[in-house]
Amino acid sequence: MTTDILLVGGGTAGHVLPAVATAQALRRMRPDLTLGFAGLPDSLEERLVAVSGHDFHPIRAVPLPRRPSAALLGVAPRLLGAVRTARRLLSDESVRVVVSFGGYVALPVALAARRRVPLVLHEQNSRPGLANRIAGRFADRVAVTYPSSIDHISVRRGARAHVTGNPVQERLRDLDVVARRSAGRERLGLAPRRPTLLAFGGSQGARSINHCVTDAAAAWQSLGVQVLHVTGHRDHEAALDRWRAAGVDPERADAGVRVLPFLDDMADAYAAADVVVARAGATTIAELTVLGIPSILVPYPHATADHQQGNAEALVGAGAAMLIDDAALSPDALASAVAAIITDPARAGAMSLAARAWARPEAAEGLAQLVLSVLAMPGALGVPGGGGTDA
Repeated sequence: MTTDILLVGGGTAGHVLPAVATAQALRRMRPDLTLGFAGLPDSLEERLVAVSGHDFHPIRAVPLPRRPSAALLGVAPRLLGAVRTARRLLSDESVRVVVSFGGYVALPVALAARRRVPLVLHEQNSRPGLANRIAGRFADRVAVTYPSSIDHISVRRGARAHVTGNPVQERLRDLDVVARRSAGRERLGLAPRRPTLLAFGGSQGARSINHCVTDAAAAWQSLGVQVLHVTGHRDHEAALDRWRAAGVDPERADAGVRVLPFLDDMADAYAAADVVVARAGATTIAELTVLGIPSILVPYPHATADHQQGNAEALVGAGAAMLIDDAALSPDALASAVAAIITDPARAGAMSLAARAWARPEAAEGLAQLVLSVLAMPGALGVPGGGGTDA
C-alpha cells in the first residue's frame, strides 16, 4: 500500500481539526494523492478522522515529562516502541511526506521520519509544545500561526519557517453566521431572536468556565441573554445540577438555557452566538476569527509554556476579544464583559471586523501548498534515506 502524505497529531481537537482541514485542502488540490492519519487508538482523533473518511493508523504513545525526572526512565522504552511502530508504518505505507501537528503522539512519528521521510511541522499556538520544539531541529519545513512562534522553535539550518495561519475546516470557514443565525438557534432549541451567549471549554471542557456560567444564571436573566452551554462530557451532569441549583431547569423549552456535553459540528453553535466565552486554544481562536465572532477568552492557566495566554493576548491586541484571567473569573466579571458586548452594537461590530481582519481564512490552502512543495522535492519517495537531512 501507499500513503503519499501521513498527517499526525492528537490529544485534543486543537491538534486534530487543523490536520483534518489541511487534508480537505490537499484532497481538493490533489485528488490523486492518498492521505492517511496516525494517532492514538480509541481517541478523539480516531473518531474525528473516521468522520472525515480517511484511513487511520493507531500508534500507542505516552506523554513525556516536561522536566527531567525519574519518570523518564519508564517513558523511554515506550517511546522507543512507538518510534519502531511508526517506522514500520512509514515503510509499509511507503509514506512520502509526514505532516505533524503536535501532541505527544506526533513525536514518535516525527522521530521515525528523521532522515527517512521529509517532515513538515505545523504549530498552532503562540508558544510551541515539546513535540514540535524537538522535531523543529530536523524538520524540512515549519509552518506557524503566530510569527512569534518562530522564536521558540530551533529550526534546523537550511529549513524554512512559514506563517500560514491555523487551518479551519471549509464548512466552518465559509459559514455565513448572520444568515444562519435564526435557523441555528432553532435547531439547538433556542429562541431565534434572543441575544445568545455560547460558552464552551474546547474538547476537554473547562470547569472554571462551567461553574462561572451557571453561577451567573441571575445575570443572564437580567440581561435577557440565553445561554448555549457546551460543558464537555466530564462535567456535564455536574453542570446540569448547578443550573438546577441556580433555579433554572435546562430541560424546559422556555428556560433560556441549552446544556450539551459536546458538539461534533459547531456550525449551528457559532451561528447562534452573539458572543462566545471560551478557552484560548488555537483552533478555537482560528474559528472565532474567521467567522468574526466577538469573544471573551479565559486562557487555561496550566497550558504548556502558558501558550493560551499568548494566544489570547494576540487577539486582544487586535481588538477582537476581551480577556479574563482564570484566577479573576467570577460571575460578576463575566456578566460585565458579556454586557459590554451585547448592549453595545458598535463595539460588537468593531470586534467582529477586527476578528476577521486578524484571521487567515486561506490557512489550509497555504499549508497544503507548502506540503505539496515538499512532496515535489527530490527524495520524497518514502524510502530509507530519501527524506530531508540534518544540517
